[in-house]
Amino acid sequence: MGNIKEDKQKIDVQQMINEKKSTQNNLKIIEKIVPVFLFLCAALSILTTVGILFTLLRESITFFGEQGFFSFITGTKWNPWAGDFGVLPLITGTLQITVISILVALPIGLASAIFLSEYASDKVRRTIKPTLEVLAGVPTVVYGYFAVSFVTPILRSIFPEIGIFNALSAGLVVGIMIVPMIASLSEDAMNSVPTSLREGALALGSTRLEVALKVVVPAAFSGIVAATVLAISRAIGETMIVTIAAGASPNLTFDPLVSIQTLTAFIVQGIKGDTTFGSMIYYSVYAVGMTLFVFTLAMNLLSQYIARKFREEY
Repeated sequence: MGNIKEDKQKIDVQQMINEKKSTQNNLKIIEKIVPVFLFLCAALSILTTVGILFTLLRESITFFGEQGFFSFITGTKWNPWAGDFGVLPLITGTLQITVISILVALPIGLASAIFLSEYASDKVRRTIKPTLEVLAGVPTVVYGYFAVSFVTPILRSIFPEIGIFNALSAGLVVGIMIVPMIASLSEDAMNSVPTSLREGALALGSTRLEVALKVVVPAAFSGIVAATVLAISRAIGETMIVTIAAGASPNLTFDPLVSIQTLTAFIVQGIKGDTTFGSMIYYSVYAVGMTLFVFTLAMNLLSQYIARKFREEY
């Protein structure tokens, strides 16, 4: 009986050793596969970006070969169906929407971030922050019709001369849409500021408002600016709100009460079914897309530069 028990114990030990070796071998295989999989994912992202850029460049070069780059950049009239390809009206319309939206979103988003970071209790923060971020999940088509059916009538009661489609209404609603981006990212940056800085300022007799404005905000400045720049990029690339609420009139004007057209709005208009493949209107869509790509790329590079230059490490 003793020999049988010993043999059984030896068998059990050997099985455990074999299972352990098998597990180790499986882990080694997984350790080899996972880096390859992650590399393929990263490579796919890079290849997608390269493919998009290649398509934009190929079609844009064809367009610029016919129309000329400088006439496209400096032209003051945009009417592709009549042969006018000056993109300045679209650029000014895009910048107009962006400026209005940032003037709305920055103070509201920053104030929300300060409240959530410095004043709100954990219970209030857990309630308000997800509710605020719900705005980011609302479809932009809904925002567009909200601008036309709700915001514009209010503006017309204040400015009787305002058109049904106008830059002011679209800019205000785009600003509401990007509030969660500024608020959430800025609040995260403020939360990363060490508590010791707050306690030191309070010990010196500062009020909570002074601590928030003179200690926390400067310490989180790089994160706040990066959030603002990303929000600007989001506003520049917004499509449906400006297409629905701002109109389709490429006017070279800075009057927010009239109809305008942005870069993205023309792309929507230009890719409709009545645009002939291989026509100058078709190629102009890619030229406008390349212009938009340059704007957003510049904003992202600026965001990274500011984050690196003004970043505080604690």
